[in-house]
Amino acid sequence: MVSETRLHPDDFIAPLFVREGIDEPQPIESLPGQFQHSRASLRQEVRQLKDLGVPAVVLFGVPEHKDAEGSEAWNPDGIVQVALGDLRDDHGDDMVLIADLCVDEYTDHGHCGVLDHSGQPDNDATLELYEQIAVAQATAGADIVAPSGMMDGQVFAIREALDDAGFDETAILAYAAKYATALYGPFRDAVDVTITGGGDRKGYQQDVANAREAMEEIREDIAEGADMVMVKPALPYLDVIARARAEVDIPIAAYHVSGEYAMVHAAAERGWLELDAVAFEHTLAIKRAGADLILTYFARRLSELMQ
Repeated sequence: MVSETRLHPDDFIAPLFVREGIDEPQPIESLPGQFQHSRASLRQEVRQLKDLGVPAVVLFGVPEHKDAEGSEAWNPDGIVQVALGDLRDDHGDDMVLIADLCVDEYTDHGHCGVLDHSGQPDNDATLELYEQIAVAQATAGADIVAPSGMMDGQVFAIREALDDAGFDETAILAYAAKYATALYGPFRDAVDVTITGGGDRKGYQQDVANAREAMEEIREDIAEGADMVMVKPALPYLDVIARARAEVDIPIAAYHVSGEYAMVHAAAERGWLELDAVAFEHTLAIKRAGADLILTYFARRLSELMQ
């Protein structure tokens, strides 16, 4: 009765993976209970999430073919675009459909943009790709596009492209404070991403030591037109979530990422902790810190417990 913070299924956004060219869902070993979905199994999963009261999903695509630019990301017949169409047909406006907007799942080098001569993303050339992706996703039925590449100026470029194409009501959830963390490993398994040459993304993602810089990125994305902003990962950066909540009035999302999820499962499998209790405590802490929306692989499990 006197709890200051409460969780409900409508706090959650479920991250889901959809793979091109498969007929059955494929388990993701490093993410127990998660799958690379076929189009059919994705539809079934989203129906069940909706019945549990989860209001939104975010889609990540795994294409059959990758190239240097990640062209399947904006192909009208690309896996995320056709999956968005399936879900829009199934649910109309009763489920919020979010599309991750990046090219790392679609490139043969694993970076978040087209590369320059030094092997790092060319910021301005990448923005042109993001504009095409945004319009393709909105055309396919996305309510919200979620640019995750951390390119400078990405929100402004995407907002302008959407508006010019007549999608002025399509919202932008900006990965504003996305850290170059060591906690993304299972996600990269899930989307079959390997950064070539043993590289990393420290040149364009946030330094894990910095909080003031993250706030500057959040302010910039809001100024460029973001409707919502995200902090990723969640638990190591609760201070950033709380600081953002104190400063900005737009909705704040936090991504309880693959590594955070996998660690809880691994410890529970050894009998070192209670899986459901820790999952609940982790997500409660994220909401207590100030997040309005929680992207978590525990969305289904926790929602089932709340029924």
